[in-house]
Order: sequence, then C-alpha cells, then structure tokens
Amino acid sequence: MKKWLIGIVATVVLLFAAVCWLLFFSARPPVTTDPATLAGDGGAINYCELPVLQGNGKMAEDIPKANTPGCAYDHFPLPILAECVEPLSEGAADIRGLWLGVSGKVGHVERVEQCGSRTVITSAGIIHDGGPNSSAGENSNDTEGSVIFTIGDTAYCNRTSASMTWNEGILEFHLLGWGPLVVSRYLSGEQLVWEYVDGSTTRMDRICTLPQEHRIPKPRGPRYKLF
Repeated sequence: MKKWLIGIVATVVLLFAAVCWLLFFSARPPVTTDPATLAGDGGAINYCELPVLQGNGKMAEDIPKANTPGCAYDHFPLPILAECVEPLSEGAADIRGLWLGVSGKVGHVERVEQCGSRTVITSAGIIHDGGPNSSAGENSNDTEGSVIFTIGDTAYCNRTSASMTWNEGILEFHLLGWGPLVVSRYLSGEQLVWEYVDGSTTRMDRICTLPQEHRIPKPRGPRYKLF
C-alpha cells in the first residue's frame, strides 16, 4: 500500500513538473514577422478603412505566422496581414476592424484581421494568429500575456495554443486545436461579441482609431520575483 501511494504521488509530481515546463520553460516559436511590422505604429491607422480582399496579391499562406514577441509587444504594431488580399473563406463572417468593449470587459480594445481562413487578433500586448501561413502550424502558439514570475531579468508567462475555426458564423477557439471550446467571437447586429472561458461576455462597438492609452500595453500578472 505504501509503495502504491508513493507511486501515485511521484506520478502526480512528474505530471505537474511536465506541465510547468511546457507552460513556462519550453522553447517559444521563433518570431518570423517582418521586424518593420512589429516596429511600426499601429496606432496611426484608420481602422474603418478596411482592405479590399480581391485576391490579386498575397494569400494568407504566403505570410509568416505572427507570434507575440516575448511575453508582450512593447507598443501596438502594424497589421500582420496588411499585404494579404485573399477573399474570406466560405462561412466566415467579416469581423475585421478595431473594437472597443462597451459591456462585460468594458474598455477592452482589440484589432481583428482576416484574410482567407486566417485570423489575427492583437490586443493587450499579445498577438494570436490562427490559420494557414508560410512558417508554422495553423493553431495559435503564444502567451496569455500575464507575467507570473521573473528570474533575474527574464519574465515568464504561460504558453497558450488554440485553433480558430468558423462554425456557422461563429469564430471558435478550441484549446490546442482538439480540446474544449474556450473562446467564441461573433457578430450581433453591429457589435462584435466575445465569449470567454471565464464565463464573461463582452460586447464591442467598432472604432476607427486606437485610443492613446492602448498604444503601450499595461503590464499584467503578479510578477513574483524568484531570484
């Protein structure tokens, strides 16, 4: 009985250690986005003037996958899919643009880009990119953006990964691509609705310009200093 209990405890400890390593210490994917895009000022754009997707230029799969640099970008970057002109895939609603939360997570701002069956959401320091691209898998492979702890000068934030697929006009995010539904986005009249795994529902109105306070993301997370 004692050996059996020791075996169970050891298994649980090993699983916990494996999950911690995967979430915080496993190698992040390389940042393949054009440095000029990350360095540019995404706050100087009129997001009510949406690109025309005529299919006469770059397709979604021609553009490298975007990932959050580090735990968060240091300023709101230029659009990832600016050069993409592929028409939206069948079944996809057009939710492109800049959105401001007016209920639920009031004040939340996010930019939604679409091209073909690819979607990129930029908000609060993070860039979630799902769909066909030229450099990595289709699932997002990013961070939640909240720094849990620091070791020396290095910040550690938990990894995230999800698929982004359309289901009858609803953009669904499934954990790791095959797991439970964690996020839904869909249009309701003129508003974009964001349902999150924490049970919250945020309704957003379209805005044309990025509010000044969102140009530089606010640091998030407890930031426990270990060493």
